[in-house]
Amino acid sequence: GKMLAFSIPLMFSGILQLLFNAVDIIVVGRFISSRALGAVGSTSTLIFLLTGLFMGLSVGANVLTSRYRGAGKEKEISEVVHTAVALSLLCGVLMSVAGIAGARGLLTLMGTPEDILNMAVLYMQIYFIGMPAGLSYNMGAAILRAVGDTKRPLYFLLFAGSMNVVLNLLFTLVLKWGIAGIAFATICSQTGSALLVLSVLKKSEGALRLNLKEIRLHKVQLKRILRIGIPASLQSILFSFSNVVIQSSINSFGSAVVAGSAAAANIEGFVTTSMNAFHQTTMNFTSQNYGARHYQRINKVLRLA
Repeated sequence: GKMLAFSIPLMFSGILQLLFNAVDIIVVGRFISSRALGAVGSTSTLIFLLTGLFMGLSVGANVLTSRYRGAGKEKEISEVVHTAVALSLLCGVLMSVAGIAGARGLLTLMGTPEDILNMAVLYMQIYFIGMPAGLSYNMGAAILRAVGDTKRPLYFLLFAGSMNVVLNLLFTLVLKWGIAGIAFATICSQTGSALLVLSVLKKSEGALRLNLKEIRLHKVQLKRILRIGIPASLQSILFSFSNVVIQSSINSFGSAVVAGSAAAANIEGFVTTSMNAFHQTTMNFTSQNYGARHYQRINKVLRLA
């Protein structure tokens, strides 16, 4: 019962994210052009590859927070929170620089069709400006989920996604910004959800409380986050890299096939998101029981999952 109560909001969060992505695809395809749809589609596997590098770090923060919560270690939880936020801001800035500088070279390397290359580069460069906000949201949400709060990250996503839809329509239909408008709408909504998560941590009582003056990298916790996070990142990268290779093959068929593939991939995501919710739940429950030294419960968690 507890595992279901935990995983259902997680599942809805993932599905919501995909629905809002689908809105992006619908707005681009309907109101800009099928070439623009191809341009957005051609960047998605590359964006997943580059962001997957750091998504694993939020797994590290989540596992550690759950473990310390199970063991009742308040001081360590506080150190993880401040280290995680510092790490996401630092990595976010590095990602922005790498993404903006490398967009054209990487998309060319993938054989992105010539007629959509410039649009794809523009979309990707604007998208990467929002990296510090995107990583901060993921890190903050991972910490809240680690203490059993899966509902608030869901509400924040609902707010951010609605904002994304409204701004999409405003920037493309009213202001006629084209593909740049879609990218700007995304970074505005990511910034909104990041600010909401960080403000919740700032107002939290006890170990989760985020003090802006104390945001720094605590060496011991950083090592532990990396020890768990790097293998998770590598796992994500291997999977994403195979998708980049597949996308390069799709690119060779021209922009119309790229657009069709982008639309289909969005629907495929609904299945994987549902599976991921259970994997996240299992990770949380296992970590808490490990921290509390209830080792016999870990097998029960596994069987239920």
